[in-house]
Amino acid sequence: MNIVGISACTVGIAHTYIAQKKIEIAAKKAGHNVKIETQGTIGIENALTESEIEQADIVLLAADVQVSGEERFTGKKIVRVKTEIAVKSPNKLIEKLQQLVLESENI
Repeated sequence: MNIVGISACTVGIAHTYIAQKKIEIAAKKAGHNVKIETQGTIGIENALTESEIEQADIVLLAADVQVSGEERFTGKKIVRVKTEIAVKSPNKLIEKLQQLVLESENI
């Protein structure tokens, strides 16, 4: 499964980057490809490319604020969660994403 997403917290410091790291670790551990863009106090880092978005099976927005560039994901399955979920339960979150992708493939 190919996962792309954005992490962004209210302050744009700690939880933005912790969420990114936890999501990436959990997804890779489960055998998935993943790239998470961060939108923090210093701006956008690890920016997603059009190709990465196009190839994504699902988009994860782990954010406590409005993210920039959400229109890039038009037509994609999008899951929105608070950064707290990504930080505290990344493995369960990845399992849920996998379940959603599998369900959409079986429709």
